[in-house]
Amino acid sequence: QVQLVESGGGLVQAGGSLILSCTASGRGASNVNMGWFRQTPGKEREFVVTLTQSGNPVYEDSVKGRFTLSKDGARNTVFLQMDSLEAEDTAVYYCAGGRLPVLFRQRVDYWGQGTQVTISS
Repeated sequence: QVQLVESGGGLVQAGGSLILSCTASGRGASNVNMGWFRQTPGKEREFVVTLTQSGNPVYEDSVKGRFTLSKDGARNTVFLQMDSLEAEDTAVYYCAGGRLPVLFRQRVDYWGQGTQVTISS
């Protein structure tokens, strides 16, 4: 099966930047649609961004203009560039993959282990 391994979480000041990465491995990894969700205590896991099958990113409204998703297809890796970070961005971020663009949880077939992103002020 496909495995997703993510990294890059940490502590950053409000207004700062952070980059998360996620690499897919295993049979079929090159065909997995990849994106990101995030979750805070007591809330459901929330969609952040995904690549569509055409390669264009789709963003949740609150991160538009601040987050940028890119892909290194040769290495089955996606990068989430997060700029102008706010306290509200604090969450555990989960890499997600699926046979269809992972626009919502019901489409996710594979999850990464999660990485903590904390914004301080």
